[in-house]
Amino acid sequence: MVNSSHRILDMEFPERLSAIRKEKGLTQQKLAKLVGLHVAQVRRYEGGTSQPTLEVIRKLAVALSVSADTLLFDKDERGPDNDLRLQFEAISRFEPEEKQIVKTVLDSLILKHEAKRWSAGT
Repeated sequence: MVNSSHRILDMEFPERLSAIRKEKGLTQQKLAKLVGLHVAQVRRYEGGTSQPTLEVIRKLAVALSVSADTLLFDKDERGPDNDLRLQFEAISRFEPEEKQIVKTVLDSLILKHEAKRWSAGT
């Protein structure tokens, strides 16, 4: 499953939707019924001739038991870099007060970085 997940994340939305649907053992007809669409609309999404609304993306994600991010984003478009992933996973287990401190520090560093970037551009 891990290998197929990585391949799916390298696909564009139409191919990703089709691959996840097939991985879940669903036909286009069954997925359309779960989401409340006509099967022709699912075909258009998978064919790349139509884009779903946010509400339909939510319904697709629920019907396929995946996150909306999995449906929409390539593997490198969301989330922290690999070198920061372990740190962010550890932070997710912090107490709320500790998380707030981390957020404050990160916000400060981000603001400093953006300020330097903007001042260099002028």
